[in-house]
Order: sequence, then structure tokens, then C-alpha cells
Amino acid sequence: MRTVKGATDHVVVVGAGLSGLSAALHLLAAGRSVTVVERDEEPGGRAGRRSAAGYRIDTGPTVLTMPDLVDEAMGAVGERLTDRVELHRLDPAYRARFADGSHVDVHTDAQAMEAEILRVATPADVGGYRRLRDWLERLYRVQMRTFIDANFDSPLGLLGPDLARLAALGGFGSWHGRVARFVRDERLRRIFSFQALYAGVPPTRALAAYAVIAYMDTVAGVWFPRGGMHAVPRAMADAAEAAGARLLLGTEVSALERAGGRAAAVRTADGGRIACDAVVLTCDLPVTHRLLGGAPRRPLALRYAPSAVVLHLGGERTWPELGHHTLSFGAAWERTFDELTRTGSLMTDPSLLVTRPTATDPDLAPAGRHLHYVLAPCPNLHRGPRDWDRLAPRYRDAICAELQRRGLSGFGDAPEFEEVVTPADWARQGLAAGTPFSAAHTFAQTGPFRPRNLPRGWDNVVLAGCGTTPGVGVPTAVVSGKLAAARVTGGPRRPRRGGADAPAFTTVGTGGAR
Repeated sequence: MRTVKGATDHVVVVGAGLSGLSAALHLLAAGRSVTVVERDEEPGGRAGRRSAAGYRIDTGPTVLTMPDLVDEAMGAVGERLTDRVELHRLDPAYRARFADGSHVDVHTDAQAMEAEILRVATPADVGGYRRLRDWLERLYRVQMRTFIDANFDSPLGLLGPDLARLAALGGFGSWHGRVARFVRDERLRRIFSFQALYAGVPPTRALAAYAVIAYMDTVAGVWFPRGGMHAVPRAMADAAEAAGARLLLGTEVSALERAGGRAAAVRTADGGRIACDAVVLTCDLPVTHRLLGGAPRRPLALRYAPSAVVLHLGGERTWPELGHHTLSFGAAWERTFDELTRTGSLMTDPSLLVTRPTATDPDLAPAGRHLHYVLAPCPNLHRGPRDWDRLAPRYRDAICAELQRRGLSGFGDAPEFEEVVTPADWARQGLAAGTPFSAAHTFAQTGPFRPRNLPRGWDNVVLAGCGTTPGVGVPTAVVSGKLAAARVTGGPRRPRRGGADAPAFTTVGTGGAR
């Protein structure tokens, strides 16, 4: 494994998101002095928080999977995530509602899920689920140790026994096709393949290897931290400070000071200068490329994942048929993915994620109030450019009308608090193509083909975050920080706690919408 050259005593980490904080914790464990510079007033990056009208709103991801990866990062400095955060395992992980009026509760406990499948489908699908679950577990074990939690210096790093195992598991076939071999019920096929949206590729065109994402939330489990998702990076930041890191919040990095092939210092927008021996950049790719002096050449331009419109709504009313996380599927499926990834059209029959965090943590809202998030996937600004500042109010009304039509009467009517976030807002935050999901996980943008975490032309700069390896999502962002730290320290990888081949992650409490 290639590592940065020269001294690495003092490392500046640019960005206090999940990847930056993960990198900082692993660097501290290896004896490095660490300064974390963050432009926002709080740590968290995309997993940020804002307060308004008595509501505490997560501004980024709402689904937490694989908390053992965060625990590993904090464990590097002698702490545990559950020492600082109360985690609740959600059961069901999701409630899936369909156009025909049926619903399926998605349990991560095998016996509970088998009982639910028997309620809505056939005994044959129960047996198919058992085989599918076993396949997902084996897929995860093969991919995690070799293809996700790994630094690649070239595509040759893919070669090895696990590549053959992945091929034997059908990892290079179609995600949808592989799931369809196990279960016949169309509703179950959607539950185990909708995660392809996170990868930015329709399930019919996505490699079956990406079904490892389905393992993370339908087998390993979905969790929610008391205080909201922002509590996770807050805990990581507190652990890093307790271990000796210096956090500079509300400080924007404007440039890297170069001496030969090295970054000698980080320059800040307020005129400050922070001397360093190495730098970890966790900014989104456009900002990273500006700091590095340009984007690397690629045979093909990067393709970005679809974006999303997010509605934040707070008020007195809620709907008991909603779980903590509810997947509201339209009748269309293949057409929806075609609109998002090919034609650039808005979904004509939308599939939506509705999250009700106050189902698990009522303290996120004033007494007697409820908080709802609605995530509506949409084309990114490259695939479907449009004037979102003008369109947003009408699209918000259309989403609420659709949810009302699906049985949530009065949804969106006269909320006490409301905020609409669109691709235009993501773009103003510096996110490429106006999407929070970064570069899509096509085969040509995965593993060693994804933007490298060791940029050419710099001897002591490393990248982390969803734009580089291993990719998009909370678990992979945390892993990317670990991989970046390894590029600096050259240290051996430590065995992970948790996952399919280790004891289950323990929590302070369990809960969720029932």
C-alpha cells in the first residue's frame, strides 16, 4: 500500500464530517498530532443539525446502519459510541407501503421477517428469503474485507481469492436478477433492491455486488441515536477532542500552501495559516479539486448519482400508519429509475422515504409535536437542470398531495415549521451536480476506478469522503476516513468489531415505531 511521503507528525484534516472525524480518530490513535478545520459552526458535515421553532432537524442522512464502524473509530482512542450516545435499534427497520394498499414491515430479525413474509406472500418466498439472507451475509463478508475496507493502488489490487468468491456468488450479474432468483413477490423484490438508488444505478443495471447495501439495512440492522443523527458526529468530535485533537469550527479553508510537491500549510479564509506535515481533504469533489489546483484526468467524465428534494415538516399532527422510516412506493418502478437516471424527468409516480424521528425520540420536537422528513429522489442538475428556486413550492405541494392520495390525509397542511431543500440548495453548499450522493457507483466508478484517495502531484495529501473510495453512505464515509488515515500512517489494519462475522453491536436501549 502506498503512503504519503516524508514526515507526518502534524496532520490537518479539512472537514469535520463523518469521514474527517473518523480519519482524525485513527490518526490520533497512531500518535499523530491532529487539527480539524471545519467551515460550519458545528461538526457533522452533511450529518449536520439545525434548530428552528423548537425542532431539532437533521440536515443530512436519517438512516444509521453499521454503527460498529463508528465504534471502531472511537475505539481507536479508547472510547465506545454507546458511552456518549444512546442508540435504539429500530424494529421494524422500515415499513414499506405499496400502491395496492398493502404494507410489509421490514424486520432484521430473521424469524420476525419470515413471519411477516408468510403474512403477505407465500411459503416459497419464506424459503427464498432464507436463501437471500444467507447470500447477503456471504456477499458482505467477501466484500468488506477485500473491496470496501481496503486501499487500492491499482486495479490489480482486485485480483485475489475474494474476487473469485465474489464471482461465484453472482456478484457481477444483475442486482435485480439475483434478488428475483430468491423471491417471487414483487414487493419483496423492491424491498431488497431499492437501495440501488443510493448507488445511483437502477437495480436492473446495478451489479449484484452492490446488494451489500441491502445487507446493511435489512440484515445488519437500522439504528437511531437519541438526539438525532447529528449526535453521532458530535460524539466522534468530542472523543477526538478528548484524545488531543484541536477542532477549529467556523473556519473555512481557502488554499493549500505548496512547497515543491508537498502541502506545507493550510490557509484559511480569515487569513490564518496552519503549518502541517500532511493534509486529509474531506470536502466535496469540486472544492477538493479547487484546493488541489484542478481535477485529475479521467477517460470518461464522472457520472453523478440522482439528487433529492427533502421536506422538513413539524407540527401537531402525525399518522399512526407511519413507522420511524416508511417507504412509500408508487406503482411504477423501472420507469421511476429511468426518469431519475436517464431522461432527467421528475418522478411521475414517485417512490418516497418518509422519516418520523419523533416516533423514537420525542424530544426532537416541542411537547406534543411531531417531526417528519420526506425524501423525494430527483434527477441531479447535470441530468435534469431546472430552476428549483422557482419550482420548489409547486413540487412541495405535489409531493404532499401524493402522500394525501396514498392515505395520509392532511399531510403538509399548515405545518408549524417547514423547510424545503432542493438540488439548488445542495449546489450552493458546493456539492457537485447538486446531489448529496456524489459520484454514482457505476462499475467504472467503484473500487480502484473511483477517484483515488491519493491525488497525483501531491506527496502528502490524502482524500476522504463519499467522493472517493469506498463510496457513498454513512458506513462507507466512516471507512473512508480510516483508509485515509492508513495512507498517512501506513499502519496495519485492525480487525473490526461487529458485522456478519462478529458479535452483534450492543445498545443502551431498543425502540422504534411499532
